[in-house]
Amino acid sequence: MRLFRKDIEKRCAYCSFASVLSEQEVACPYRGVTGAEGHCFRFAYDPLKRVPPRPAALRTEGFRAEDFKL
Repeated sequence: MRLFRKDIEKRCAYCSFASVLSEQEVACPYRGVTGAEGHCFRFAYDPLKRVPPRPAALRTEGFRAEDFKL
């Protein structure tokens, strides 16, 4: 079972070295205060810092009670 994708986008917001300051800025011990979108060659992915996208909403407006009867 694959828990994490191998093609995660490199972002300072997901790096194990970075500390989040705001949504747009992180504090890196190597680069200082930098944007959350950037990355450097020391990038180390931390899966606990990544917030997965919200699941798609279930569209129920097109169904009737008869659709669910056997």
